[in-house]
Parts: sequence; C-alpha cells; structure tokens
Amino acid sequence: MRDLKQKLLSGWIAGALVAGLGAGCTSTSVRMRQPVTATQTPQVSSKWTGPRRRIGIVDFVNKSSYGARLGSAASDILITELTKTGKFVVVEREKINKILEEQKLQASGAIDPRSVIQVGKILGLNAIVTGAVSQFGVKTEGFEGLVAQSKRQIAEATVDIRVVDAETGQVLYAESGKGAGKSVKRSFLGLGGRGGYDETLEGEALRAAIAQFTENIVSRVNARPWSCRIAGVSGELVYLNAGEGLGLERGAELECFHLGKEILDPTTGLILGYEEAPLGRLRVTGPLGDSGEGSVARFIKTTGAAPAAKDICRWPS
Repeated sequence: MRDLKQKLLSGWIAGALVAGLGAGCTSTSVRMRQPVTATQTPQVSSKWTGPRRRIGIVDFVNKSSYGARLGSAASDILITELTKTGKFVVVEREKINKILEEQKLQASGAIDPRSVIQVGKILGLNAIVTGAVSQFGVKTEGFEGLVAQSKRQIAEATVDIRVVDAETGQVLYAESGKGAGKSVKRSFLGLGGRGGYDETLEGEALRAAIAQFTENIVSRVNARPWSCRIAGVSGELVYLNAGEGLGLERGAELECFHLGKEILDPTTGLILGYEEAPLGRLRVTGPLGDSGEGSVARFIKTTGAAPAAKDICRWPS
C-alpha cells in the first residue's frame, strides 16, 4: 500500500511539474478598440487617381504622463504602416524637422495650417499628418500563491491624428483610435516568466490604435486628385517634379493649369484654391536624371498659353 501511495504521489508531482512548466511562460496579445471620438468617421473608399503621393509625418506630441518616447514611437509606427500600403512615398521626418527648424516653425504635432503649406511647398508634399498620443497607461493584475504565480500587464493607448492638405492647409481627415497590448506571465514552483515591465507593450498598444485609421488615411488622401508641379520649361520640354519614384511612368498623360491668385477663406484666411487657366495636356516622355524624382514631358494638346515653373499638372479625372 505504501508503494502504491508513493507512486501516486510521484505521478501527481510529475504531472504538476509538466503543467507548471507549460504555465510557466509568457503570452502576449494585441487588441484594437473602438475609436473614441463622439462621432466615428465612416470608412470611405476612393478610386485610384494616379501615382503614389508624397506625404510627410511630423513627430507626434506626447500628451500623456508616460515616457517622452511615445510621440516619436507613434509617428514611426504610422510611417511603417503607410509605407506598407504602397500608396505613399513617405518623406523622412529628419527632412521635415530640418525645414521646420530653418523656417523657425514649430516641430511638433501641433504644427499650424500655414506652416503645413510652407513645408508642403518646399518638399513637394501632398499631405502632412500630425498627431498626438493623448492617453497612455499600464496596469498590472494577477496573483501570487505558494505554488503558482500569474501576472498580467495591460497597456492602453489613445492616438489622435489629423491629415492636412499641404496645398490649402485644410484638414482632410481627423480621427482618434484606441488600442491595447496585453502580456501574461505565469510561473510554477519558481519556474517560468517573472520579469518586470514588458516594454514591447508600448509599441503593441500604439500599433493597435494606429491600425484602426491607416486605411482611412489612404482613402481620404487618395480621394483628392493626384497632382505634381512643373519644375521648369525649356523650349518644348517640360520638367516635372514627379517621376518613376512615385510611379509616374513614360506615356502617362496629365492635364495642366496655370495657377493664378490665391482664393482665401474670408473667415479663416486659409487657401480655398487658386484661379486656374488651362494649359492643355502633356505626355511623359522619360525620366529626368537617375533619381526617379523627376520626369520630362511634352504637350500633346495646348491652349496656346505658355507653361511656367510652379504650374500644376493633374491626373485626368
């Protein structure tokens, strides 16, 4: 009888150790939550309207009381997510920050519409995304017993973004997303994960929040007609500030317009548009240099008006 009891006890301990080793691990999960705006911005769809857009992302402001790095981490994640869509050429943050510094403009997520227009003209941007990490928090739950322990860490983040038209300074899209990252650590008889704070939760919570509105950024920006500018004119040759790097290929045809006086909103002072005079239609004949940043084109239909630098060419509707 004693041998039988010892065998049963030994079997129970062995089974408990196996179970404990299985429980002595760390698991992580990510969860997207509903947007936290009063009125959720509906998902929109837009037809493809031309090559890729140039878009800039300013360092996000960290309005939470948790870690100064959250703002730059959020903007880095958004850069990655927008680049993965294949719809944008994302201008490096360093270039934007340099322009903001040179122009003595505020280099943060609170950049104002007039500054957006100024930076947009210098870098040839279609849109600029500004934003803020408005809330961030971490809580720890769990229990500690004599045999087994379990600890769960939950990070929650709220991210606000605005997409601003770089030509007019008008807000195209604004949204707020909330996401959470959860890490569970279990141990049995001292075996398993019993570490401190899991720093990866920050990125996971931010990514979960940002993923909610990435597709809407694509749709909102893509809903605007694609355009580029005439960089220079030499005889019949027209040089454009867009090329193969943006997906503007040989044979593409664009409608061009001479831009006249700005039309301003009498209340806000923001640009509503420009007086426009049609120039005609041109066709891209090849690349300009080896960088892929420019193209050479010729007019195939003309109104007789002479094109000039800074005139605009749009993808036909």
